[in-house]
Amino acid sequence: MADFKLTQIWIYPIKSLGGISLSTAKVIGKGLQYDRRWMLVDETGSSMTQRVYPKMALFKLSLTGKQLIIRYDQNEITVHIDEQQLSNPLNVKIWEDNVIVYEVGPKYSEWFSEKLGISCKLVFFPEENSRPVHPRYSVNAEHVSLADAYPFLIIGQSSLNDLNARLKEPVPINRFRPNFLFEGGRPYEEDMWRNFSIGKIWFVGVKLCDRCVLTTMNQDTSEKGVEPLKTLSSYRKWDNKVYFGKNLVALQDSSVSVGDIIVPE
Repeated sequence: MADFKLTQIWIYPIKSLGGISLSTAKVIGKGLQYDRRWMLVDETGSSMTQRVYPKMALFKLSLTGKQLIIRYDQNEITVHIDEQQLSNPLNVKIWEDNVIVYEVGPKYSEWFSEKLGISCKLVFFPEENSRPVHPRYSVNAEHVSLADAYPFLIIGQSSLNDLNARLKEPVPINRFRPNFLFEGGRPYEEDMWRNFSIGKIWFVGVKLCDRCVLTTMNQDTSEKGVEPLKTLSSYRKWDNKVYFGKNLVALQDSSVSVGDIIVPE
C-alpha cells in the first residue's frame, strides 16, 4: 500500500480572502478552527467572493496568537478573535443558505468598504449557529461554516503535479483553496477515498469538489485568465461540472499536524 503523508494545512479565516498555512490545526465539526468563520457581505446581505470582486484576492492574512491580521497594500487591521460582538444579529445569504451572523464592528466594515470601493460589512459566524451540510452528503447531520458547502477539502500533490504537467504555466495550490494537501500515491487518488484517517482523526470523503472560475484568478495579482479551468475541462469534466479535490466531513474533533500519516480504509 502506498504511503500518504499530510504536507500542508490551510485555513481561510475570511471567506475568499488569502489563506494561512499552519503546521497544526484543530479539527472541529464545521471545519478547521478559524476556517471561514468570517466573510464580507454586500448591501443586500449576500456573501461576497472573488468571483465578483477579484480584488479580494489581494487581502493577505496572518494569525498571531488570538489576533487575525489583515493586510492590503501598505495597510493593515487586526481582528481580536476572542472579542467577537454577538449583538444585533443579521440574516444574510450564502449561496442558497440563509444564516445568522454578527457584524464584527463598524470600523472593520468601513475599512473593507474603503479598500474595495463598495459598501460592505465584515461579519462573524459563531460556532453554535446552524448551517447543515446537504443531507444527501452528510454522514452524521454535519454542519459547515462559511465555506461553500463542506467543512474540509483535500487534494493530492500528485493531482496538482499531473495538472501542471498539462499546463503551459503551472499554477500553485492556492488556486484551489484546500485545507489539506498530501503526498503519495497516483494522481486523483483522493477521488476514490471514502473512509480514511489523518493522524488520529477519521474523515469521510463525501463528494468530489466541482470547481468554478475562482480557480482562474491569480492570487498575487487578482488577474483572471482561463487556466487551469480550461485544461481541467478537457479531462476532468462530467455531468457538466469540472472536478478537482474531495470534500470531507470529520467523524471526531481533535487536531492534525503536517507530517501526519494518512491511511485509507
